[in-house]
Amino acid sequence: MPSSTILRALAFGLTTLLNRVVAAPSSSYKGSNPFSNASWPLPHKVTGENDTANVNGTTQGWGGIHLHDPSLVLGPDGHYYSFSTHGLTVISRASEKGSIDGYWEILGSVLDGSSIINNTGSTDPWAPDVHKVGNTYYDFYSVSQFGSQISAIGLATSKTLLPGSWTDHGQVFASSPEASYPLNVTNAIDPNLFIDPKTGVPYLNYGSFWSDIFQFQLDRNLSAIKQDTAVQLSFDPVLPQAEEGSYMSYNAGWYYLWYSHGLCCGYNVSALPTPGTEYSIRVGRSKSPSGPFVDLDGVDLTAGGGYIVFGSHDYVYGPGGQGVLTDYHGRDVLYYHYVNTIVDPLYYDNLKLLGWDYIDYIEGWPVLSYN
Repeated sequence: MPSSTILRALAFGLTTLLNRVVAAPSSSYKGSNPFSNASWPLPHKVTGENDTANVNGTTQGWGGIHLHDPSLVLGPDGHYYSFSTHGLTVISRASEKGSIDGYWEILGSVLDGSSIINNTGSTDPWAPDVHKVGNTYYDFYSVSQFGSQISAIGLATSKTLLPGSWTDHGQVFASSPEASYPLNVTNAIDPNLFIDPKTGVPYLNYGSFWSDIFQFQLDRNLSAIKQDTAVQLSFDPVLPQAEEGSYMSYNAGWYYLWYSHGLCCGYNVSALPTPGTEYSIRVGRSKSPSGPFVDLDGVDLTAGGGYIVFGSHDYVYGPGGQGVLTDYHGRDVLYYHYVNTIVDPLYYDNLKLLGWDYIDYIEGWPVLSYN
């Protein structure tokens, strides 16, 4: 981790540097082929609090414009709220109603002190996934430690999204070598709730590295899995099987499985991962929420397929931790975190930024567009 002196210096200059970054390309697609990486847009600029120097605070310097594994949801007050890994699931709110551009203000945290799950990672929950179901907001979160498969997915609920309003219900399920299949070979982190708009059936997608991405059906209370419904959605047969952070969306008869591929964190500017092995965002599609999902070339995601919809380019490095907002002013949006190599030339984890772009659909395949 960087020293506090470096953090303060970077925090002081961040706003000025961000204002120098021009994100809008000259057209919707910069290349003639909208599926090529030459057509990847730059992120929309967001504004908000920068609290990175406050690493010893409750939110550990996270929130505002700095998020990891972001989750965005529209609140009951017409404002968008964001949730992030770290800071006991730090909560921020965009001050302008109906906008995800900001100004993002840090409000506090979902959890008070720690999760009630008995796990060594209970004081630092990861990868929140927040959705409104009925009149209740559900936050599925993870507790674990880096490099460990002894992990658990928990659930907290709220009516308002505000700090102090959340009830921690604890563990939904856990993974370990001693668990029954598939929890003995998978890693119970990075949850994603998906409720099929056609049938109303609730699913929970999850997984990271160990056997990659799996899915369970949930009970109607969204608080327990139906273990006999387990299905594998995606798998990279090449070690270290670097897939995680799945997110499912639906559009015009197609189910889309988005996921992050590669190395997410701990970048060292003097020894970066081999190009192409850092985080990128990939996607496959299916006519069923339980697959099979295939990529642009028809390769099954469980056989190593995966269409790279967004990756490192220009000043963007290692985008991932993605999610989808449907019907944002009539369009779908992909949001994510990324390293901005202009404002963060040392690639520090705690300076990752929130970014977003519109999703267009061409012959049923998603492509990203700035406009």
